[in-house]
Amino acid sequence: MQPYNHNFFMQSAIQLAFEGMRSGQGGPFGAVVVKNSEIIGRGNNRVALMLDPTAHAEVVAIRDACQHLGHFQLDDCVLYTSCEPCPMCLGAIYWARPKAFYFACTKADAAVIDFDDQFIYDELKLPFAERKIPAIPLLREEGLKAFAEWRLRADKFVY
Repeated sequence: MQPYNHNFFMQSAIQLAFEGMRSGQGGPFGAVVVKNSEIIGRGNNRVALMLDPTAHAEVVAIRDACQHLGHFQLDDCVLYTSCEPCPMCLGAIYWARPKAFYFACTKADAAVIDFDDQFIYDELKLPFAERKIPAIPLLREEGLKAFAEWRLRADKFVY
């Protein structure tokens, strides 16, 4: 297996950022997922195109790579993204479990062009009732019944 050409793969992510932005699909963000020195997933921000606030470059690239692999985890993969991931994308990256990720611009760079996620980080520190969008617990006991059934299932797979 050849070593990863980090600069090439980051340039690929950055190029996707330009392409998506210039075609009006969304903000200036791109990402690629690489396995065995081959790009297996590509994504650019498609929030405006898809009318989907979750269609960030990293999420689109992860979905594309998972379809390519036929699996929901990115074992032995590396993700390259044109910007430090937002909280949602960071969560998606951790759930996908690549072995590493690289980013070009920082969240501070993104804030300068009005993509500022600091409010989310600040909200997560607050109690549920004090958040700008209140998070209200409801019917926990009913919800726990599904968890109890899952715990007992013989055919479950852990992820």
